[in-house]
Amino acid sequence: MITAAPLSRRRARFAPAAVLLACTVLAGAAAAPAAPEFGGQCADGLAAGRHVMTNCSITWNDKDGKTYCFKDGDAKKSFLASPAQNLQKARDFVAASSVESTEKAMQDYESGDAETLVKDYVDAQLKANGGVFPLEDPLNGTQLKLAFDGIDFTRTIDGYGFFPDVKFHDAKDADKRYLIDFWVGPSDGVLKVQEVRIYKEPVQAEGKWQLTARSPIPWWWIPASEHPGHMAQKRGWEVMSAVEQGALDQAAKNHGVFQLKDDKTGKVLDLQFIDTHQPIRQLDDNGHYFACTDFRVAGTTDQIYDIDFWVNDKDGKMTVEQTRVHKVPELKDGKWVQVPRYEWKDVGSSHVVP
Repeated sequence: MITAAPLSRRRARFAPAAVLLACTVLAGAAAAPAAPEFGGQCADGLAAGRHVMTNCSITWNDKDGKTYCFKDGDAKKSFLASPAQNLQKARDFVAASSVESTEKAMQDYESGDAETLVKDYVDAQLKANGGVFPLEDPLNGTQLKLAFDGIDFTRTIDGYGFFPDVKFHDAKDADKRYLIDFWVGPSDGVLKVQEVRIYKEPVQAEGKWQLTARSPIPWWWIPASEHPGHMAQKRGWEVMSAVEQGALDQAAKNHGVFQLKDDKTGKVLDLQFIDTHQPIRQLDDNGHYFACTDFRVAGTTDQIYDIDFWVNDKDGKMTVEQTRVHKVPELKDGKWVQVPRYEWKDVGSSHVVP
């Protein structure tokens, strides 16, 4: 279990969803105004080596038009006594905070912080979209319009983040229920929503809607305990987390699109992540891990690529070393089907990673 820091310390590093959503907006959401610098944290506090969140009611704009927030008038006065020097101190402190390991940064938070962030995140979307929560289903590109019912519970995985499981239903049919997972973790000194994933969806059976888990399940459901500890041998879910975090980070730099150069044709593919296959395998000859994933061609509903990732454990950190197109979508008899370029056995003997 994570040992929580004092409440004042934890709140100081907790950014409200309204600020975070300026950079991360779900499909269909209205555009948010430009975010203040440092995620709305007090610039004078950062210059003094402290994370202090503000409501940005007291601000200052520099000559470039950038907005900086302060907790009160005294903080603003202190900062403006030497703005250039204090700004550099603030930037240096934020830079140092951003390279903290997730495991260390998580000590400043507890599951309640993640739940508060998610509630604010959802509320901002509801207000911006006429009372519905818009979400694109990565499996087929369907634009869901959901009504919020509340947070069910939150899983905690030390070193990886918090995972609130949130209840929704279809805005037009209360019987069509969803469970949506939010991956929440510290980044650049604040707590942020990293990913939103459908865990359970409504499936019709015998004339009724039944809440059914998707397959494969999100990787964060695999760990058997809240605190998995440090293992000499990496687990399958740790490999999946590395692959998915890398895909998310790359897509975030390109408006949600994951770009990959086809190793055979040289064409740059515009893709959207769907999920990672299970189980994960480890190659017998060099110990590298091997993960298969599904990506949908951006803007389509049924053109699916199977992309393989080779992952290596370097000094305890999982690093993607190679990415290769495994299966490509081809139109046959009016339907898109996946055609393999090679079989996974072709890469060498391997075994399943638990």
